[in-house]
Amino acid sequence: MSRFQKFATAALVAVIVLIFVGAIVRVSGAGMGCPDWPKCWGRWVPPTSVEQVDVTTLPFDKFKRAAKRYGRDLSTVTPEHVLESFNPVHTWTEYLNRLTSLPVGFFSVATLVLALLTQRGRPWVRTAATVSVVLVGVNAWMGKEVVSSDLEPGVLTVHMALAMLLILPLSFNAWRGCDGPWAIPGNDAGRRKLRMIIGVLLLLIFVEGVLGTRIRELNTELAKTHPGAGRTEWIGILEETGSYLVHRSFSWVILGSSLWAWFLVRRNGGAGMVANGVLGVIFAQMVLGLIMAQVEIHPVVQVLHLGLSGILLALTTVWFCGTWRISGDAEAVR
Repeated sequence: MSRFQKFATAALVAVIVLIFVGAIVRVSGAGMGCPDWPKCWGRWVPPTSVEQVDVTTLPFDKFKRAAKRYGRDLSTVTPEHVLESFNPVHTWTEYLNRLTSLPVGFFSVATLVLALLTQRGRPWVRTAATVSVVLVGVNAWMGKEVVSSDLEPGVLTVHMALAMLLILPLSFNAWRGCDGPWAIPGNDAGRRKLRMIIGVLLLLIFVEGVLGTRIRELNTELAKTHPGAGRTEWIGILEETGSYLVHRSFSWVILGSSLWAWFLVRRNGGAGMVANGVLGVIFAQMVLGLIMAQVEIHPVVQVLHLGLSGILLALTTVWFCGTWRISGDAEAVR
């Protein structure tokens, strides 16, 4: 693995870790643990008790502008109301989530610098590295909007979609940033067929992830609108929504597409680690989905389900890239 690939892989791993941590923030209800951005309760290191909060350091003018922009009640933007929301566990959970985003920015910028210095003959690698840094910047701004909007559902969906989108160029660079990227064995016609199937699979996984974010937003709404209902009762309510039904149906299409591609690869010389990994994660996701649908929407299961979606997207992207054989490079199945 080249030095460039190591940095691209580190950026990719950092994004997946951030998705896991972000999932913990969501299921724990800590999304507004810090009411301001980029500081947290007006400090670079957040307080551990409400007595440590200095409300004069909080940007109430920004709070009011954001409330007006998103149609919230301006009368709630008061020091007393903001202090009521202080929860030290939520504050530090959200703060750690923000700290986890720092390696994503560092490794993405480092990958771009290395691309410019060492990848002169690979314009697509340079483009992917540039796109990665742009996506990091845009999503950092979206993180601010998530806080400003007080967890507005549509804003959260875009925030998650951008994080998933970032996985694509980073995965591509982790694959292509060397002289001999691996390729799926077989003839060109067979690889073209696989490319079509895996490309559709990749698109389905991305859409499924976005739909899953919408369902998690519905879970958050249920926690607010049905405070007395248990998480087991949420299932019946979710089954009445179109997003949940489409999300559940898509999972079977994804399973079928992955099995089709896996059997084609196996017939042409062996499935390899990437194909086996994709199929294994899809089976794990199906099991987790069944647990949430038939037993309980448990927080731990939710975190695993969301985090594995990032791993699945990365593996499928690399699998898709392997349908191209770079001229002059040796083939290798991994």
